[in-house]
Amino acid sequence: MDASEVEFLAEKEMVTIIPNFSLDKIYLIGGDLGPFNPGLPVNVPLWLAINLKQRQKCRLLPPEWMDVEKLEQLRDEERKEETFTPVPSPHYMEVTKLLLNHASDNIPKADTIRTLIKDLWDTRMAKLRVSADSFVRQQEAHAKLDNLTLMEINTSGAFLTQALNHMYKLRTNLQPSESTQSQDF
Repeated sequence: MDASEVEFLAEKEMVTIIPNFSLDKIYLIGGDLGPFNPGLPVNVPLWLAINLKQRQKCRLLPPEWMDVEKLEQLRDEERKEETFTPVPSPHYMEVTKLLLNHASDNIPKADTIRTLIKDLWDTRMAKLRVSADSFVRQQEAHAKLDNLTLMEINTSGAFLTQALNHMYKLRTNLQPSESTQSQDF
């Protein structure tokens, strides 16, 4: 799975919009949406919210976790803890990126939020590198990494898989083969 596929999955996250048009309930495979009335908030998938925003048919409301104070607290907590702390959304990075790219005019303090999310991401990636390094050095057979998001796993998964593959090959080549007979002279 690559980053674009993870982003596609993130677009199913529900966000709140304030439409500026009227439309009855629409029936989609993923569920019913609406009705849409001007000025009344309605929850829709992120993909639809972005589409409507691009067509100037709505105003997006940021998720409740996309608040400077909450993100500062989350970042500070992540820095203090040795383990990964729970994040506000399983797709926090992708949702933030999409909302800030397409609706930054609807998000108060967008630049500060962008910086805080980047700080959180960098802190979590550094923890992941340290965890992976420790895992490889201790030659562990398995690891438990709670509270990682799909994008974080996706970002480090290919590298870690290749590293473990090389470690396995090195270990199996260094161990004497059982079929090899020693010769005494």
